[in-house]
Amino acid sequence: MGSASSGDAIRNINDFSVSARSAQSTSLRKASDEFGSLTFNEEVQRARLPKDVFRGLRRAIAHGEAIDPSIADIVASALKDWAVEHGATHYTHWFQPMTGITAEKHDAFLNPTPDGRAVAEFSGKELVRGEPDASSFPSGGMRSTFEARGYTAWDPTSPPWLLVTPQGTTLVIPTAFVSWTGEALDKKTPLLRSQEALSKQAIRILRLFGSKAQRVVTTCGPEQEYFLIDRQFYFNRPDLINAGRTLFGAKPPKGQEMEDHYFGSIPERVLAFMMDVERELYKIGVPLKTRHNEVAPSQYEVAPIFENANVATDHQMMTMEMLRRVAPKYGLACLLHEKPFAGVNGSGKHLNWSISDDLGNNLLNPGETPHDNIQFLVFCAAVLRAVNKHQGLLRFSIASAGNDHRLGANEAPPAIISIFLGDMLTDIFQQIEKAGSAKTTKSGGIMDIGVNVLPKLPRDAGDRNRTSPFAFTGNKFEFRAVSANQSIALPNVALNVAVTESLDYVATELEKQLKEGKKLQAAVKTLLTKLIKENKRIIFNGNNYSEEWTKEATKRGLLNHRTSVDAYGEAMKPEVVKAFEKYGVLNERELRARYDVAIEQYNKTINIEAQLMVLMGNRYILPAGYRYQTQIAESVAAVKAAGATAKESRRALDEIVKLTDEMKIRVDKLQELLEHEGNGEPEKHAKYFRDKVIPAMNALREVGDSLEGITPQDLWPLPTYREMLFVK
Repeated sequence: MGSASSGDAIRNINDFSVSARSAQSTSLRKASDEFGSLTFNEEVQRARLPKDVFRGLRRAIAHGEAIDPSIADIVASALKDWAVEHGATHYTHWFQPMTGITAEKHDAFLNPTPDGRAVAEFSGKELVRGEPDASSFPSGGMRSTFEARGYTAWDPTSPPWLLVTPQGTTLVIPTAFVSWTGEALDKKTPLLRSQEALSKQAIRILRLFGSKAQRVVTTCGPEQEYFLIDRQFYFNRPDLINAGRTLFGAKPPKGQEMEDHYFGSIPERVLAFMMDVERELYKIGVPLKTRHNEVAPSQYEVAPIFENANVATDHQMMTMEMLRRVAPKYGLACLLHEKPFAGVNGSGKHLNWSISDDLGNNLLNPGETPHDNIQFLVFCAAVLRAVNKHQGLLRFSIASAGNDHRLGANEAPPAIISIFLGDMLTDIFQQIEKAGSAKTTKSGGIMDIGVNVLPKLPRDAGDRNRTSPFAFTGNKFEFRAVSANQSIALPNVALNVAVTESLDYVATELEKQLKEGKKLQAAVKTLLTKLIKENKRIIFNGNNYSEEWTKEATKRGLLNHRTSVDAYGEAMKPEVVKAFEKYGVLNERELRARYDVAIEQYNKTINIEAQLMVLMGNRYILPAGYRYQTQIAESVAAVKAAGATAKESRRALDEIVKLTDEMKIRVDKLQELLEHEGNGEPEKHAKYFRDKVIPAMNALREVGDSLEGITPQDLWPLPTYREMLFVK
């Protein structure tokens, strides 16, 4: 099967090349003209809504105000007319349950009339609220199976868009998803709540600095890494189909050690795929900016421009869906698992995060002289405190069975949360700690490359640090530990809650000092000195991969949750529960539901992977080993019958017999471990999977990969790493 799938993959490449050469050139619209063309954006709203309705809608979106119910019917009618004109026959309330993916139920616009005809109708009630079945989505125990009612609620801050397929068009309306009791069953609701909570506390601080801003939002731009392999390989790997990653696979002769893939020339078929994805995402308003080869062979990355965190989260989910949807058009399969191939870099989703007000100011922009920018220093110090105090919450927000394969390896930060500030900011904070204020800002100066024709370049005041989990990168922080396959909603919520609690603390301290008669400058000086002294342990600008840092972090008292099972408990720490409840983001029951769902998903993931390994061992690898064993045995017998010794052939036979016997022993051992009692505490099961099942899986893989290394190509039933990563 391996060689057959290889031949199919090569034919795919040849077929693409032929079709690409013979295809007639078609005039494509300019990207600027296509951008947002399938989105009910501000321009379309202005053209189709009455002025007062348009202004009311935009005001509500800009200031986070409630929508006047009286305008819902007008908006719904305009939305329906626009969608129908584009060929839409159905609409769907698109939401993000705790499965980690998106969900949709399509309803037709058409309603029959008494004369046997049908008309397209869509009311404000249908726009504002939908009623999907809530019984089959993860709820963490908040809903019983028989309690089926759930509601989707229109989110006007994220524009509706059109899903266009060759068979028809559907209007997609971003929504929140809650239970009949009003509890959040999704990822959007707590994100929106956390945005409002952060805004309230940030405005308190801005008021002290004389700002007229009315609202603050968090903004983000998530980078997305992914793998592309030929679709024929994908279909011949049951582990990729069912687990998203390879559970067996010997290291190829060449991996990424030549460092020749990163930023390299993009293969023609891959580039065509990328361009197609970009065009489709431009149409629905996703502002993609960059594309390039990543470090590992067959690994790539796409990244957007910053947006409001809620919209960016929706767009990120749409990006992942589009990557998967477009890939088959080019004979490819898109892999979004955190570690689809062992031994080469996995895939992350670096979450670039910042804070902006409604006047267009980035509150984490240091300006030309950061040491004088006390407002920036206050917000930056608040983030420093937030990450230090809530490092466990941040670690929980990126915990998953898949991400455990990345964290701590050379492609991802370690499980220890720390902040990289860079030389410039670290120097300023050190000045403040020692003297109460900073007098200077380090300058990078000008870089002379030494070639007259090349320009002299302005040099940044500090280098970047790719090993840091949470790095300041100029005017934002980059949360680098987020995994490729997960929604960015929970990491955003975790950051928002942590920073909200910190901003509340900072605002309260400053207000107290001002009430006591201190001037703002003096109050800020006192507070910054205190914040830096109390939270400087979280700052680390060195190599986060080094053993020395692990030891140093332990001395500093920083958390080091090496596995997700260790990290899950951080969600229910009293200080975390208190913060979520205080700011109205999630009550204790809603937060516990996310904790329960996370552990349940971990257990199910490991169980599926282990069952797959048993299946693949018994039905794929062992039969291949036995066939090869038989071939060698027949060869040895034939040589002996001819009067020769067959010494080396006998050694080869002994080796294959030893490996196949050991393979069978380890398959049976894993199967036995999976038959343990299934009742009991989910946390105990998670620890059992971590401590017993995963080591047995690793042991089974070791011998399976050894068998692959000696089994002839025509007998090996699975596409190999050598084929999947390099045949493109």
